[in-house]
Amino acid sequence: MSPSPQRPDLDASCWVLLGPTASGKTEISVHLARAHPVEIVSVDSMQVYRGMDIGTAKPPPELLAEVPHHMIDVVEPEDSFSVGRFRRMALEAMEGIRARGRTPLLVCGTPLYLKGLLWGLFEGPGAEPELRRRLRAEAREHGSGRLHRRLAEVDPDAAERIDPNDLRRIVRALEVHELTGRPISERQDHFDGPPGVPHVAVGLRRERAELYERINERVGRMMAAGLLEEVKCLAGRLGRQAAQAVGYKELIAHLAGEIDWEEAVRRIRRNTRHLAKHQLTWFRRFPVARWVEMGGGESAEEAAERCGFLFRSLAHSGPFSYDKPRP
Repeated sequence: MSPSPQRPDLDASCWVLLGPTASGKTEISVHLARAHPVEIVSVDSMQVYRGMDIGTAKPPPELLAEVPHHMIDVVEPEDSFSVGRFRRMALEAMEGIRARGRTPLLVCGTPLYLKGLLWGLFEGPGAEPELRRRLRAEAREHGSGRLHRRLAEVDPDAAERIDPNDLRRIVRALEVHELTGRPISERQDHFDGPPGVPHVAVGLRRERAELYERINERVGRMMAAGLLEEVKCLAGRLGRQAAQAVGYKELIAHLAGEIDWEEAVRRIRRNTRHLAKHQLTWFRRFPVARWVEMGGGESAEEAAERCGFLFRSLAHSGPFSYDKPRP
């Protein structure tokens, strides 16, 4: 039997494609998958939910049929989901990809999930149900922003990384601080060491004005594609976690008569911009090997060619060298 052909541009590590929402990750990842022996692993906390298609910007069915994708539509919208569960399922998917002689391409929309996948999870204190009930009751009465401001006082690093609307993570960070007297960010210092999963990473970057324009256009397309109807169809099925997704939370409030249509769309655009800003804050701390400047009328296929060249170059020059994230 003749030996298997060598693949000088790929190996048993993984490729990581970073970028804020609306930066063009989906289109570029598909072109990368067409040109290279990779399979896409979605690293997105909301694309895991079945039925949440338009608002999470999932690839359309024809692309999902053409290009192998993993970690999309793996749980029901009623279910809760965690970094630990995601990590277990994603590692299993990545093992299968490698067994087929291919390389996982991680397309990241949720930085926390990516860090948990690549670095592993820190051992924190167990949940304290009564404390969580008290914090959630306070959030219902005064809003999650009040808890986020308190978190900023006791753990500014965690507050910077956690979106003010991400109540679940805010509550967990405050819980860890109250139970241990130490900030959760301090307990996550294992991110300062080498990752457990070797990888090379490329990030997509756009001028902020262009990114915000793309976000506004994307929200408009989602509305035209029937996001409101999608939310109506999911009525009563969205668990607490899924119901916090940008686009769904605002339209749930609209359907409940709390805000009008124009205000709902305005909030979706605003909260999507906040999400992009939050992602960029995380990515600045991530040990990205190379950033790709986007824009200038370049097509997704052309940008994918540049990204593919960078991935191959980084693999040749030592894909597993670790650069500590910028402070």
